[in-house]
Amino acid sequence: MKAEEDLEAYISEHIDAEPEILRRLYRHTHLHHLYPRMCSGHVQGRILRMLTAMIQPHRILELGTFTGYSALCFAEGMPAGAELHTVEVDDENEEELRELFSSHPRGADIHLHIGDALQVIPALPGKWDLVFIDANKRHYPDYYRMILPQVRPGGYIIADNTLWDGKVVEPQAHTDAQTAGILAFNDAVAADSGVEKVILPVRDGMTIIRKLPAAGPAPEE
Repeated sequence: MKAEEDLEAYISEHIDAEPEILRRLYRHTHLHHLYPRMCSGHVQGRILRMLTAMIQPHRILELGTFTGYSALCFAEGMPAGAELHTVEVDDENEEELRELFSSHPRGADIHLHIGDALQVIPALPGKWDLVFIDANKRHYPDYYRMILPQVRPGGYIIADNTLWDGKVVEPQAHTDAQTAGILAFNDAVAADSGVEKVILPVRDGMTIIRKLPAAGPAPEE
């Protein structure tokens, strides 16, 4: 564990600095919220920001806002004119999140939805260029089935926690519903020939999925 902590500290010292607003938010999360480990943090946050800047999405959907750290990373990286819709099931976080977003330079482009993601998603029309899945692990397969048709060809899905503390390689020892959801999600993605996929061993595992464009008609001879 000490070696892992030292390695993470080394990485943090050799990447872009954590913006002050995120540093304060991370500290606030650990001081005032249960399960602060759910907060993305410096390293993953810089990855999400860079991926967003690379993909240049115009419509982003996030499932699982928590305290807003990852949402601010997406907002930081998204191009001018883009919009972020983020869904949080815990209504006790609503006031704090709205205050956080309203004070952000991209606050007008961040749209918070409070409720169960499985009920909120169908009410959000249109296609998505980038989707971040970090909500109830039990429902990861349901999110994937619901979201994939709404992702533009060439668009991306990023799923967090897909290594689930290493429980994915010991399924017989972990029979809880959350582990079962992650396992089913990983198997579904692996078997889906319509997407490219890669798992990054960052923090608790992060899967990057790219929806392949539909095959066109065969060229005429």
